[in-house]
Amino acid sequence: MSFLSRMLGTEPDPREAVRPLWHRVIELAREPSFYTDCQVADTVAGRFDLINAVLCTVMVRVEASDLRAESALLAELFVEDMDGQLREFGVNDVVVGKRVGKLMSVLGGRLGAYRSALLDHDLEKLVAAVGRNVTFMDGADEDAASRCVAHKLLTLSERLAGFSDEEMMKASGIW
Repeated sequence: MSFLSRMLGTEPDPREAVRPLWHRVIELAREPSFYTDCQVADTVAGRFDLINAVLCTVMVRVEASDLRAESALLAELFVEDMDGQLREFGVNDVVVGKRVGKLMSVLGGRLGAYRSALLDHDLEKLVAAVGRNVTFMDGADEDAASRCVAHKLLTLSERLAGFSDEEMMKASGIW
């Protein structure tokens, strides 16, 4: 889609096709058992970390299919959402761009950390990546908590592998 087409609104936004998938990522990251059973901190940082972890899991699945372009669209929706969240928190316009850039860098780094563990179905590597990238409650047993989150992400990854690209894009309650 050209810049002019977007500005004039003559073509539909391609991100709309992946918006249901983005919403499902957010729903999964809000799953209460992550915060109760896995002891993820129910804070802005903890929720952000889980959104990243679930988004990375979904992006790895999307990248492994014919939906590679949709992975970039998911990242754009992540940026759009984080931009809105920062503005809600009162971050001024001058700083938002820098913060969003840093958040994209964080997403890229975490995607790299999670990708090989998920593709290899390597629980121990995933436990280590989760331990470095997820904020847990104060006093949590971080090894057990990391293992709990890693197990859930690996289970999600395995479930996602069983769905067709079309089913992934629908993102209905099937997963």
